[in-house]
Parts: sequence; C-alpha cells; structure tokens
Amino acid sequence: MRTNHILGESVRLLVLGAIAIIFIYPFWWMVVNSLNSAAEIFGKPRLLPVSWRWTNYLEIFQVQPFARHYLNTLYVAILGTAGNIIVASLSGYAFARLRFPGRNGLFLLLLTGMMMPIEVEIIPLYFEMQKFHALDTLTPLVLIPMFCSQGAFSAFMFRQFFVTMPDELEEAARLDGLHPIGIYTRIMFPLSQPIVASAAILTFLSIWNSYLEPLVFLSDIQKFTLPLSLANFNDSYGLPQWHLQLAATTLSVIPIMAVYSFFQEKICDAMVNTGMK
Repeated sequence: MRTNHILGESVRLLVLGAIAIIFIYPFWWMVVNSLNSAAEIFGKPRLLPVSWRWTNYLEIFQVQPFARHYLNTLYVAILGTAGNIIVASLSGYAFARLRFPGRNGLFLLLLTGMMMPIEVEIIPLYFEMQKFHALDTLTPLVLIPMFCSQGAFSAFMFRQFFVTMPDELEEAARLDGLHPIGIYTRIMFPLSQPIVASAAILTFLSIWNSYLEPLVFLSDIQKFTLPLSLANFNDSYGLPQWHLQLAATTLSVIPIMAVYSFFQEKICDAMVNTGMK
C-alpha cells in the first residue's frame, strides 16, 4: 500500500510539474529574450540569454518616457481602486441593509451594468468625457473603474457579504445610537475586510492591464499608461522593437505578479464565498 501511495504521489508530482512548465515557459521566454538583441530573439530557442544585454532595460527609458508611464499607471490604479472600494462598499451596504423604494429594480440595473462590457459603453463614455472636457486626461481612467462594470461587480460582492450580516448586530448598533452611516463606518466596513482586499486586488489588476480606455481617451504621450507604452516601442519604420518591448513588459508585470501571488488565496476565497452566501 505504501509503495502504491508513493508511486501515485510521484506520478501526480510529475504531471503537475509538466503542467507548471507549460505555464511558466512563456514568462521565462519573455525574461530570457528581454536580455537578447532583436536578431537573437528569432533564433533557436534557448533557456538562457545569448548576449545578456542589460542595456535593453536602460534603453526603454531613453526611447520614450517609460518612468512617467509607470507613474501614470500607479496613479490611476491607486486612485481608481480606492474610489472603487468607497463607492462599491457604500452602494453594497445600501442594497443589503437599507429599505427604500425601487431597491430591487436598481439592484437589477446594477447587475445589468455588471454584465455589460466596456466595449459597449466606450462610445457614450467618450462623448460624456468630451462634454466635461476630460479628454486627454487621466480622469476617465480613474472614474470608469468606479462607476462602470468593475464598480458594479465590486458592489455586488459587497452586497452579497453585507446580506449575511445578522440583523441583531445592526439592531444593537441602533440601540447604541448609531445612524446608518455610523453603522457602516464603525461596524460593517471593518468587518468586510476580506471583500475589501479581494475587490481591491481585482480592480487594481483590471486597471493596470487596461488598454482600450487609455487608447480611446489619451493622445499625449506624457499621459500614456503602461499598456499603451508597451505598444509604442517601434523603430523609425513602425516595426516593433521586440527586445525593448519584452524588457518593458518584464518590468511592467513584476508588480502584478507579486500582488497576485501574495493575495491569490483571498481572491479565490472571495469568489467562492460570494457565490455561496
């Protein structure tokens, strides 16, 4: 029996290792070729760089204002994530704990917004931002995650969590003289930290990887975010500078991989619990 158990575990580890290699290899290929020249990228695949061109990582800051693009992305991601959490938690609390006319209809409208992709909304959003003189600014990139489908999804997560809170907790708070805002700020929001963490991570990832919205709303290269910046490494003939694109991509994915690796368990738990409660 013990021999069969060891054999089964060995086979399982070999299968998992083979699957892991399949998923890891594209990232490893990107890192390796970020240290090669453009000609060496299309040569025979290697597990290690050929020329170890560390100058690729310096050149990406010389070709375009890549550091500025990094800061723009951080600015948009942090503000958009914070706004998403504030707006979504307030609306989720209202839908879950407050009684007001039309609540069910508005919640159905919220679900509809959650299922509507940004591609459907992008044209009316463009004209709306044009009316408010917000084109070619970072403002739309901050507001869209707060009020469009990403915000609706976060509000849904908060609503599902707040619904599970016992009524006795809220009644005790009212007896202590707390109004709805006090109940939200002093009781409900602190208890929703797992949902806060999960919604924040998902929103941050969505903003960081967003390409369509910056492409539509931005034209000044100084205001570009990383997804636009990565597509802008071209030579004088308009051809991609692959070695620079790979180096820039490697730098851009490191924060995302670190955040997701650290918080992935919270994301999975929130997805499961939100669907069950």
